[in-house]
Amino acid sequence: MKLLILVGLVLLIIAVHQLMRVVELSRQFKNTKEWHVSDSDNSFNGKLMLAFGVLFLSFFFWQVNRWTDNTLPGAASVHGLKIDTLMEYNMYLVCSVFVIVNAVLFYFAYKYKGKVGNKAVFIAHDNRLEMAWTIAPAIVLAGIIIFGLKYWNEITERSVDPNKIVIELYAKQFDWTARYAGKDKVLGLTDYRQIDGGNSVGLDTLDAAGYDDILVKNEFHIPVNKEIVFKMRSRDVIHSAYMPHFRAQMNCVPGMITEFRFTPNKTTAQMRQDKYVVQLMKGINDIRANDETRSKDDREPVEFDYILLCNKICGTSHYNMQMKIIVESEADYNAWLAKQKAVKTIASK
Repeated sequence: MKLLILVGLVLLIIAVHQLMRVVELSRQFKNTKEWHVSDSDNSFNGKLMLAFGVLFLSFFFWQVNRWTDNTLPGAASVHGLKIDTLMEYNMYLVCSVFVIVNAVLFYFAYKYKGKVGNKAVFIAHDNRLEMAWTIAPAIVLAGIIIFGLKYWNEITERSVDPNKIVIELYAKQFDWTARYAGKDKVLGLTDYRQIDGGNSVGLDTLDAAGYDDILVKNEFHIPVNKEIVFKMRSRDVIHSAYMPHFRAQMNCVPGMITEFRFTPNKTTAQMRQDKYVVQLMKGINDIRANDETRSKDDREPVEFDYILLCNKICGTSHYNMQMKIIVESEADYNAWLAKQKAVKTIASK
C-alpha cells in the first residue's frame, strides 16, 4: 500500500512537470514571455478576488449566526446590564469597521486590477489623509474609553447602602471559602499567622467580633435585589474571583483586601426558566448524554447554576476551583443563613 502511494506521488510530480512544460511551449508559440500577465489574466484574478471577498464576508456572518447561541445569557446584576450595553456597542463598532474595510479592500482589488498601459499613481504624503485616519479613530476610541470609565466609576464607587450584605471570599489553592458576618453584622479581623488546620481562613482568635462569623464551602447564598459587597483575600498566589453571569471579576491578592459589589436582579429559579438558558442547558445536556467517554452518572442532565470561578491560572487544579452561587428571595436567604453554624459553635465541638 505504501509503495503504491509513493508511486502515485512520483507520477503526480512527473505530470505536473510535464504540464508546466506545455505552458512554457504555449507561451513560445504566442510570442510572449513565459509568465507574462495579460489583461484577461488580471480580469480573471480580479473577479476571483471579488468572489472570495463575498465568500469571506458571508462566512463571517455565518459564524456570527452559528455561535451566538453559545454566549452567556443576559446579565443577572444591575451593573451587568451596563456592561452588556458597552460590550454590544463595542462589538457593533468593531464588526462594522471589519465588514466595511474588508469589503472596500476586496472591491478595490477588483476595480483597480492591472491593465496594460496603466500606471499607478504614487502619493508620497498627504496631510489631510494623515489627519483623517488619525483623528477619526482617536475620537471613536476616546468615546469608548470615556463611556467605559464612567461605567467603571459607577460600579466601583464605595457603597453607601446601610442594608448591604458583606461577604468575604477567601481563595487558596484550590478552593473558595465564603465568610458571612454573624448577628453583630461585623466580620471579625484576620491574621495570617494564625492559619492552621482548625482556622483555615486565619481568623484572629482574639477578636470577639469573629466568634459569630459563618464559614461556608461548596456553595454560598445571596438575596436578590440586595446590594452585596464582596471583600476578597488570598492565602497563597493571585487568584481572580470571577462570576461571569453577574459580570463581576476582581483579583484576590495575597497581603491585601480587594473589593467588588453588585446587586443581583434574577434568582437562580428565574434564570432556569429563561428561554435562552433552557436552550443552552438542553445543548449541554445533549452533549453530556452522547459523550461515551463519560461514566453513566456523569451523563445525567444538569441544571443551570450561577458559579464562582478562578480566572487566573493559579496551579495544576485551577480548572476545578469553583463554587456554586444560589440567588434567592431575601426570606429564603435569611432562612438558609439561620441554619448555618457560627465559628465559635464549630470550634466548641
